[in-house]
Amino acid sequence: MSAHAASLQEGSLEGRYRLLVDAITDYAIYMLDVSGHVSTWNEGAQRIKGYQEYEILGEHFSRFYTEEDKAAKLPAKAMKTAEAQGRFESEGWRVRKDGRRFWAHVILEAIRNSDGQLIGFAKITRDLTERKTAAELLKRSEDQFRILVQGVTDYAIYMLDLQGHVSSWNAGAHRIKGYEPDEIVGEHFSRFYTEEDRRDGLPQKALETARLEGRFEREGWRVRKDGSRFWANVIIDAIKSDDGHVIGFAKITRDITEKRQAQEALERAQQELFQSQKMEAVGQLTGGVAHDFNNLLMAILGSLEIARKRALEGQNVVGLIDNAIQGAKRGASLTQRLLAFSRKQDLKLEPVALPALVSGMAELLQTSIGPSIDMKITFPLTLPPVWSDPNQLESALLNLVVNARDAMRDGGTISIEGRKRALNRGEIPDLCAGDYVCLSVTDEGEGMDVQTLENAATPFFTTKGVGKGTGLGLSMVQGLMAQSGGRLVLKSALGEGTSAELWLPVSNQELRSGQADEAFPYIKQETSADHASNASLRVLAVDDDALVLMNTVLMLEDLGHSVVQAQSAAEALQLLETTPRPDVVITDHSMPRMTGAELATIIGNRFPEVKVILASGFLEIPGGMDASVARLGKPFSQQQLSDFLSLIAPDYGK
Repeated sequence: MSAHAASLQEGSLEGRYRLLVDAITDYAIYMLDVSGHVSTWNEGAQRIKGYQEYEILGEHFSRFYTEEDKAAKLPAKAMKTAEAQGRFESEGWRVRKDGRRFWAHVILEAIRNSDGQLIGFAKITRDLTERKTAAELLKRSEDQFRILVQGVTDYAIYMLDLQGHVSSWNAGAHRIKGYEPDEIVGEHFSRFYTEEDRRDGLPQKALETARLEGRFEREGWRVRKDGSRFWANVIIDAIKSDDGHVIGFAKITRDITEKRQAQEALERAQQELFQSQKMEAVGQLTGGVAHDFNNLLMAILGSLEIARKRALEGQNVVGLIDNAIQGAKRGASLTQRLLAFSRKQDLKLEPVALPALVSGMAELLQTSIGPSIDMKITFPLTLPPVWSDPNQLESALLNLVVNARDAMRDGGTISIEGRKRALNRGEIPDLCAGDYVCLSVTDEGEGMDVQTLENAATPFFTTKGVGKGTGLGLSMVQGLMAQSGGRLVLKSALGEGTSAELWLPVSNQELRSGQADEAFPYIKQETSADHASNASLRVLAVDDDALVLMNTVLMLEDLGHSVVQAQSAAEALQLLETTPRPDVVITDHSMPRMTGAELATIIGNRFPEVKVILASGFLEIPGGMDASVARLGKPFSQQQLSDFLSLIAPDYGK
C-alpha cells in the first residue's frame, strides 16, 4: 500500500472514531493538551457540563472543579498522577456551566506517541448524581433504622448468622438479657434458653422452622446473664438475599413476665369469683330445694302420722296414704328436675296431642293453683300433634301454671291456649322455618320489668324470695324446648301480666294408639289389679341402704315373689355362689367398694342366665356397663317394679 493510500485510510478511521465519540451522550469524552486545556468536546460533554464546543475549546479543565478542589490543587494532582502512573480515577463534585454541582466519576489517562512522549490526556466523566443521591438516601435510611433499633429498650432486637451466632446487639437486648455487646456478639444464641429447652433441641428447631417457613414464634422461659428466668415472646424471621437464599436471622424478644403474672392473677381472681358465684348459687338452690322438700315432707309425715293413728282405731286410711304417695311423687319429680339440670337429660321424643295432654292435667292444674284463681283452656277443633317428651312437657306446663299463680297474689285468670302457625326463618330467634304449635300460659299478674324479663330463664334466678324457689323452673323449660327443636318465648311488661309461649314443632308422625286418652301420670291411681302378676320369681335384692332394701323386699313379696337380700355387692356375689341361683337381681348402683354397674358386669360374665335390673337415681348409663342391662329409675313404685319384672322375664310362671 502506498503512503498516500495509508494516509487516506488512517484519516478515514479517525473520522469514524470521531463520529462514534460524538454520538455518545451519557459520558463526557474529551481531550486535554499537556497543560490541561480542552482540545476536543463531544455531545456527552456538552449535555453533562452545559458548555458548547466553541465556549470551552482552549479553556483549562480546572473550571469544572469546585473552588475548594481548585484551592487544594486537585486538577494539577490529577494530571501529575495520570502522567506518572498512566491513569487517574476518582469520584467527586464537579461544576456545570450554570454553577450547579453534580457528582462525577472521572477517569484521566495519559496519551503518548510512539516514542513514549506525553502529548496530552483523555478524560472521561460520568454523571452519578442520581446514584449518589439514592446511595445517600439508603445510607441515611440505614443509619436511621440502626439508630431506631439501638434506641429501642422494650425489645431485644439482634441478628444471628446462619449457625445462630449473635452478630448485632441493641440496647433492649442489653437491658432484658443483661449482656454487653462485647460479651455476647459471636456467642451462640442458645445460651439464652433453659437447660431443659437445650436438651430438647429447641434452639435448633427454632432456627430450622424459621429457615423452612420464614418465621418462628413462641412463648417460653428464657435466661438472663445473672441466671434469673423471664417469660418471653420470641420471634425469629429468616433474612433472605435478592436471589432468595437465607443469609441469617432477625430475632426479636420481649419480656412479658409482668403480663403473664397479671394474666395469671386475673385468672385466679376470675376463678375465685366463679367459686364465690357458684357457692352463692348453691346456697340459693339449697334454700329453694329445702323449702320445697320441707313442704313435701310435711305433707307426707302429716298424712302418715294421722294414718297410723286412724289405722290403730280401725278407720279407713286410704285417702291419707294416697296423699302421702302424691307428696313423695312430687319429691321424685323435683329430684329428676335437679338431675336433669346437672347434665343434658335424654328426652323420649314422640308425637304428643296437646289437647288431650292438657285435658288430662286439668284437675291437677286446678288443684295446684287453688280456688281463688280461675283457669281458662282454649284449643281449636283441630290441632296437629307436636314433637316432644310428654312427661317433660307435662312438668313444664305445670311449672308455668304455678309461676302464673304466684304472679297473681290477689287472684285472677290463667289462660292456656294452643294455636298452629307457620313461621318464616328468623321470625323467632333460633327457630327454623316451618309449622309450629304455640302453647301459651298467660296470667293477669303484675308483670316483669325489662331486666327481670331478661334474667327470668337464667338458672337459679328467682323472684320468689330466699328459700321460696329453686330458680330452675324456667331454665328447665328452656332446656326442654331447645332439645325438642322448639323455643320458650317470654312476653311481659309491668302491670300487663306475663305470657309464656312454648313453640313446639309439628310432628310428621301419627299418634300412637290410645295416646290421646292417657292422663297425667302423677294423678293416675294404681289399683290392686295393676299389681297382678302371672309369674313367681326368685329375686336377689341388693342395696346398701337398709330402709330402701326393706321397702324393695316388701314390694317384691307383696307381688308374690321369693326374695333374698344383700347389703353389698360382695355379699350378693357370695349368695350367687352358695345359694340357689335367682332369676333376677335388682341392685342399687351407688354402693361403696363395688357399684351396681360393676356387679351387673360380673354377673353378666359369670352368670349370664341371671337377669339384672340396675336401680339408680341417675339416668345415664354408667361408663363401661352393658347397654342391654335394664335400668329402673329411683324412686320407683310397685307398679313400675312389676312392669320391669314382666318385661325382662315375661315367661316365668306361665
